[in-house]
Amino acid sequence: MTCFVVIGGGGTSGHVLPAIAIAEALVDSGNEISEIFYTGSQRGIETRLIPATGMGYKFFRVTGLQRSFSLAAWKSNLLFVPRMLRARHQAIRLLQSMTPKVVVSVGGYASLPAVLAAKKLGIPIVVVSYDRTPGRSSSLTARFAQKTAVAFPDSQLPRAVMTGAPVRRVVRSVDREQDRVAARQRLGIDEERFFIAVIGGSQGSGMLNEITQQFVQRFADDDDLAVRHVVGQRFFDDFKNPVSSGQTRGVQYQVIAYEDHMEDIYASADLLIGRAGAGTIADVAATGTPSILIPWVGAADDHQTANAAWLTDSGAAIALKEGEVADLLIAKIEELRGNRQLLVTVARNAHALGAQNRQGAIAELIRSVAQGVR
Repeated sequence: MTCFVVIGGGGTSGHVLPAIAIAEALVDSGNEISEIFYTGSQRGIETRLIPATGMGYKFFRVTGLQRSFSLAAWKSNLLFVPRMLRARHQAIRLLQSMTPKVVVSVGGYASLPAVLAAKKLGIPIVVVSYDRTPGRSSSLTARFAQKTAVAFPDSQLPRAVMTGAPVRRVVRSVDREQDRVAARQRLGIDEERFFIAVIGGSQGSGMLNEITQQFVQRFADDDDLAVRHVVGQRFFDDFKNPVSSGQTRGVQYQVIAYEDHMEDIYASADLLIGRAGAGTIADVAATGTPSILIPWVGAADDHQTANAAWLTDSGAAIALKEGEVADLLIAKIEELRGNRQLLVTVARNAHALGAQNRQGAIAELIRSVAQGVR
């Protein structure tokens, strides 16, 4: 079997969705999906998301380094090196059998087997970094990459090329004005209500879950409000009444574990509340969705704060620190809800920043590296 490109990465949707977006951009530029192969982790969300794409795939038994000091974390970390070496050996054999023209890393520990194998075999490497502050994996692998595709103009990575962040086709094509009504129908959201989407990432956010429940309880009798709350699979069992979309009196409140159709959220939400991971930043900008961003305080090198600042510095989003959420979030929601012109301005500024994310320029860079073009 031969292929054009191997894409390595995964673990969370923040890595898997960009990988899917890159594959789509390559298909849009002329590749067949059969020419694109994906490698990731057996424990990541890619095991659910990748098979439906039509890409070939291989999932390695690798885990990331844990920053906890618990006994379980220590045991897991002791296995990191032997598992990575085993996965690298498997990846070498895989790449030898496939002879790809280029290997693309979307970051994270799950990208390392394919990238290390490519380095060993002399296969060109493209590292895709869509956080404003690169992660450790991207910083490491960028040292021996032919090119680094970056989403922000101030990147310090070597051989960086500004391509914008990879955004999936269904998100790139969102037209909030034209798609709003149909998207709300698919989500089961009343057309006339003020619609807030709360997104805690694929893992969910306990802090966002708690404050959202407080908000919904406070506005339980509000006939003009709808809230779709993505709580994360690990928290889902804590919610006794998961969906209440059929009610006609009071707040329309929906609770789901994972959002499979973020394009409908971006098309129809009046306000999105979420973390400031690179994927959220890219999608908010690409679609021009008004947002309140709450950077995760535990993010490595505080990179989510830097991500959010790219939008907030241009009036394209509102950011709150975790310590401010309890005191300010509900008041900020009410302020925006009462000032539709401010929402329009924030949306317009975000959409302007997201122009490059809608162009799919990353495919051109990958193809040029594969062809040996400097």
